[in-house]
Amino acid sequence: MTRTTTEAAPGFRGAGWALAALGVATLAVVAFTTPWRVLSAAPAVVPDPARDFTADQIARSEAFDAAVSVPAYLSLGLALVVAGALVSTPLGARLLGRLKGPWWLRALLGVLVLSVAVEILRWPLGMWSETHLRAYGLSTQDWLSWTADRVKNIGIRTTLLAIMVLAVVALARRYRRWWIPAAVGAFTLTVAVSFAYPVLIEPVFNDFTPMPAGQLRDDLLAMAARDGVSVEDVLVADASRRTTALNAYVSGFGATRRIVVYDTLLRAPVDEVELVVAHELGHAKTGDVLYGTIVGGLGAAFGACLLYLVISAGAVRRRTGVASPADPRAVGLIMGLLSLATILSGPAQNLVSRQIEARADAHALDLTGEPAVFVSMQRRLSVTNISDLSPDVIEYVLYASHPTAPQRIAMARSWALLNGMREP
Repeated sequence: MTRTTTEAAPGFRGAGWALAALGVATLAVVAFTTPWRVLSAAPAVVPDPARDFTADQIARSEAFDAAVSVPAYLSLGLALVVAGALVSTPLGARLLGRLKGPWWLRALLGVLVLSVAVEILRWPLGMWSETHLRAYGLSTQDWLSWTADRVKNIGIRTTLLAIMVLAVVALARRYRRWWIPAAVGAFTLTVAVSFAYPVLIEPVFNDFTPMPAGQLRDDLLAMAARDGVSVEDVLVADASRRTTALNAYVSGFGATRRIVVYDTLLRAPVDEVELVVAHELGHAKTGDVLYGTIVGGLGAAFGACLLYLVISAGAVRRRTGVASPADPRAVGLIMGLLSLATILSGPAQNLVSRQIEARADAHALDLTGEPAVFVSMQRRLSVTNISDLSPDVIEYVLYASHPTAPQRIAMARSWALLNGMREP
């Protein structure tokens, strides 16, 4: 039977205890698995962009960052305004109250309507950003392929969001303490998506082919074997159809784990390509994707409990005009809370990610013993990708999932001194 009354939600205290337990568990996993100190007793080399990049390269980086930051900040501000309106006003409930049909259809239509409305507002900002990428030579797409990729991205995100929102409404209609199955479901969905992402989502945007037979492929597989990392193959993504940027990554775990290099990266010197792959082997060796998935799953379960507590609060229900999450009109409130949670958790995720990336850098240096090549590789990546060499504090906190290039180069020099080598 559907519950739509405004009485205090049952199990409020239980959800609070579960929230606390999941919070402690998440913090414990993060605290004990994050490499907070990558190099021990290493001489401190101060990051200095001017030491490795010319004045023109630094100026170009600053100009590019200034150009793309405006649409990025506007997009973030728009997301915050929309989410704030959905969680603090009856706007969402009034809009979705006009929808007709069974509850599940109204819930799905609510997700679709609000998602489309937000994406229409964000679309000009995306085009603005794309024009800057083209002006600086980073984008190789025409407007048709850019639109196709963006629509596919929106479709995937909206589908996942619809699954989550529909599950919350359905569980709230079926169970009084719906936070319990919601937390379990959130954890399970996070693990499932992480596992399936390489084989279901990535092929939507890129074609992947095994690296062609040859000396480079043999050397990379031999390096993986020497590192004790099981790698069936190294895949090449046709990234050049949309960008000139250089990159590589590892995704999935278990049977779906894969190391992928952009086809653009293959234009770099062989020793630099090997070092980039050595970095990715570091992620695979330490199980970073698996640990990240576990942390993400715990965070998702934490979020489900928090969602229950927030929606159960009388003040929130009064402001939004939503009596219960079992009401399809609550879709806007749920979407707003999910959006705020994603934005607010970003800085913490970036903090952990930067440490994990630094550990993978150290692993690459341990495996190859080539700090000079590492420095050369970081210069090439930074210049080609027009990386921000000295982001301000806000940008660093909000967007930096990796250490800056000067920080990574300084770490490589510290590694060299720590290992009795000449500072490159």
